Amino acid sequence: MTAPPSSITLPTTTNHPNTVPVSTLRLFFTRLSSSLRQSLSQTRPWHELIDRSAFSRPESLSDTTYRIRKNFSYFRVNYTTLLAFVIAVSLVTHPFSLLLLLSLLAAWTFLYLFRPSHHPLVVFGRTFSDRETLVLLILSTTIVVFLTNVGKVMVSSLLIGVAILCLHGGFRVPEDLFLDDQEPVNGGFLSFLGGAASSAAVAAATAPVAPRV
Repeated sequence: MTAPPSSITLPTTTNHPNTVPVSTLRLFFTRLSSSLRQSLSQTRPWHELIDRSAFSRPESLSDTTYRIRKNFSYFRVNYTTLLAFVIAVSLVTHPFSLLLLLSLLAAWTFLYLFRPSHHPLVVFGRTFSDRETLVLLILSTTIVVFLTNVGKVMVSSLLIGVAILCLHGGFRVPEDLFLDDQEPVNGGFLSFLGGAASSAAVAAATAPVAPRV
C-alpha cells in the first residue's frame, strides 16, 4: 500500500509548522551579532591603513616578510574586512555562484545544524539518518564547489584579496605601529569564526525539544 501524498515531505515529516525553533535561531543570531560587534570594535583607524607617507619600497625579502607579519598583527581586523569585501564583490558579480552558495548555506543550516534530532529527514518517503544526511550534504558541497564555477570564483577572489593585502603589508612601513602587549595573540576578528561556531553549537544544544504530536 502506497503512502498518501501528504506523507511525502521535504525536509522532514512533522505535525509542527516550524522545523527549526524560532528561539534557537534568535539565540544564534544574537550571539553571532555580539561576536561580530566585539571583533569589529578592534578595527584600527582606516587612515593609518592608507597613510601615504608611511609607504616605501622594502629593502629586501626579509624586510618584506617582517613588514607583512607586523602589519598583519596590527591590521588583522582591517585586513580580514578587506578580504571579505573582495570575496563579496566577486560573488555579487557572479550571481549564479552566489545563489549556489546561499543554497548550500541554507541546506547546512536547516537540514543539519538546526534540525532537531528527533525530526529525521524524509525525502520521497525515505527516512535519512543524521549520518546519511551529513554525507549527502558533504557530497552536494563537493559537487557544487568542484564541478561549478563556485570553486573558481572563491579561489580567484581569495588569491586576489591575499595579493592585495601582501602588497599593502610589504610596502607599509610598520615603525609607527605599536601593538598593545595586553592584547591576546589569538584575539580580534579571526576569533569570530571560532566564536560563531561555538555559538551555533550552544544554540542548538540549548534549544527546547518540542514533544511530538
